[in-house]
Amino acid sequence: MAQSTNSQPAIESILQEQRLFAPPAEFAEAAAISGADQYQALYDKAAADPAAFWAELAEQELHWFKQWDTVLDWQPPFAKWFVGGKITISYNCLDRHLEPHRRDKPALVWEGEPGDARTLTYAELHAEVCQMANVL
Repeated sequence: MAQSTNSQPAIESILQEQRLFAPPAEFAEAAAISGADQYQALYDKAAADPAAFWAELAEQELHWFKQWDTVLDWQPPFAKWFVGGKITISYNCLDRHLEPHRRDKPALVWEGEPGDARTLTYAELHAEVCQMANVL
């Protein structure tokens, strides 16, 4: 066992895992990123122009009440992203999923230690959130 500088034994890992576990084909086909090649292409695109990469994703994936004026205002060591944009996180996390095609799909799945479980659809979660908002 290796010794550390404070006379305590250092923990040394000797396990070298080499096995690969491929996902089921059905899962892989439905994945947003199909494999290592697509991941590397996305990584390279983000590295080449981070502001353009994140602007494209933000425009595609989020609902903006007001589009940003500037994607990135970088004044080291401070960075401001999507300057001038107006967005509501609660709308993007919950409200926009209340459309008929998604409202009855699971939004939250909770499983407790003794095996109890609760699943809330987007519609049910919205009702719970509204109820809590009324409490506050």
